[in-house]
Amino acid sequence: MILALAAAAALGGCAGLPPRPDLPDAFAIAPAEGGPLDQHISPAEARHPGQSGFRLVSDGTEAFVVRMQSAQLAVRSLDVQTYIWHADLTGAYLGQVLLEAADRGVQVRVLVDDLDARAKNDGFAALAAHPNVEVRMFNPWVTRRGKLAQLGEGAFAFDRINRRMHNKSWIADNRIAIVGGRNVGDEYFGAGDEMNFVDLDFAMLGPIVRDVSATFDRYWNSESAYPMEALDPEGVNAAALDRLRAALAKREAEAADDRYALGLRGSDLVRRMTEGDWPMTWTGSFRFVADDPAKVTMKKREVKGTHVGVALLPMVQGARERVSVISPYFVPGQEATAGLVRAAGEGQDVRVLTNSLVANDVAAVHGGYSRYRKSLLEGGVKLWELKPAGAAPNSSVFGSSGASLHTKALAVDGRSLFVGSYNLDPRSTWLNCEQGVLVKDAVLAGQLEKLFAEHTDGRHAWRVSLAEGDLRWSDGAETFTKDPKASAWQRFQAWATRVLHLDAQL
Repeated sequence: MILALAAAAALGGCAGLPPRPDLPDAFAIAPAEGGPLDQHISPAEARHPGQSGFRLVSDGTEAFVVRMQSAQLAVRSLDVQTYIWHADLTGAYLGQVLLEAADRGVQVRVLVDDLDARAKNDGFAALAAHPNVEVRMFNPWVTRRGKLAQLGEGAFAFDRINRRMHNKSWIADNRIAIVGGRNVGDEYFGAGDEMNFVDLDFAMLGPIVRDVSATFDRYWNSESAYPMEALDPEGVNAAALDRLRAALAKREAEAADDRYALGLRGSDLVRRMTEGDWPMTWTGSFRFVADDPAKVTMKKREVKGTHVGVALLPMVQGARERVSVISPYFVPGQEATAGLVRAAGEGQDVRVLTNSLVANDVAAVHGGYSRYRKSLLEGGVKLWELKPAGAAPNSSVFGSSGASLHTKALAVDGRSLFVGSYNLDPRSTWLNCEQGVLVKDAVLAGQLEKLFAEHTDGRHAWRVSLAEGDLRWSDGAETFTKDPKASAWQRFQAWATRVLHLDAQL
């Protein structure tokens, strides 16, 4: 063990990031006329001057199809920002559609957080070899290959590596943008065989799309975004791109009769989108908010980098009747707990939906949340914990292998809502870069509260309550006196995190 640690230190511990190349700032291509998306969307924008169109996308297949279809219709630009990109069926489909767009002359920019992307370094390097594709890694690892080197770098550069970009955006021709909680991977689009996430996006048209593009540009041009050519110059070559093309084509051929591929071909959404018939809600009261990309280099708890948390605070404090919170990783801490309890004490209906222990893929997060559970209930806050979708996921202390709930959303008084990447936990507030959309609209807020009601129904969630000071979980048919269905190992992980007070890292 000592020799292994020494080797890891030698391989990864002493290396520092190379100087970032002196690159000119790059910006999104402005909307134009002539492309299919222009023809479908421009008239709608003209009918709603000063407004933007919004659609809540809760269905995983719809979320995937709108990404695929917008990429297929794009003629100028595709900008993609994500925290995770899995090398699975949907990841391959979306990689293929980006390459096909680039072959048509579309300018493609891909910005990926490097915590997960390092493991797919060769694929991203190959993609970057296309003359119409640029790939950048956010806050990258210095070492590009090898577990031992990664271990050494993680140990000796923990403060830097621990700060991540959690944002997710998909922007086509600066005409349509998708923003929310979904990464790129089967479980985010309802394509997983064993476990799928309950997730949510906003699909958007109009001026807000340009706001999302401007934020993408800020991250793209930030000092923490490194081009693949600087990180792995040898890996960015034409032969690697040819191998990637062959691998993607093979994957697509193998999946031609997959149940998910067949379902996509039969999706009515494709026809409706190409014909411009895709119901949206238009409003002029909206705001796109994102943390400063320099947040990952700031000292912890520097409020100036935490724009999303700061924007949500007055929204919650301004509530008069009802606050509905959906947060898969819910670790409110003392301040947020006090705020929610205070709102409940003032007569507001404060409701929170989060993951149950058995449905949570990060047991450590549940341990942090459970420290505040009794205080919330005693203060009048209503709690629900989502049941696992199918079999219980493989839980790990700090990893992500598949949870039931992944939606990050908030509704206030049935008139305003937030959808984004932000969890109500210390990591989203102080460590990770986050983003999201705030909208004032009764129709959209009502739709989100309807989703909340569906997810908290006894078929899908346990209501948590207190009985003589002890916790109870009930779905109306069964009642439990401890975290329902959780294994002894899951309980131990949650207990250890709670006892060690690791909230700040959650």
